[in-house]
Amino acid sequence: MSTELHIDWTRCDGRGLCTELLPHLLARDDWGYPLARRDRGGGLSDVEIGVNDLAAARDAVALCPTFALLLRPSP
Repeated sequence: MSTELHIDWTRCDGRGLCTELLPHLLARDDWGYPLARRDRGGGLSDVEIGVNDLAAARDAVALCPTFALLLRPSP
């Protein structure tokens, strides 16, 4: 089973901690909000997380000050 990181832009205030923890998966837009570097067909708010990035993704979720990140199973 694979995992994805979901970004809730309604909660995010663009501090960028997640983009620092996952720089090869997340970029920042002009206002500092995180975007998936690759669109999987479902938009830029869902990021496929590989096994090697799972620990960093968990850190990003735990450290997000606005609770804008969620790890969930990929559909």
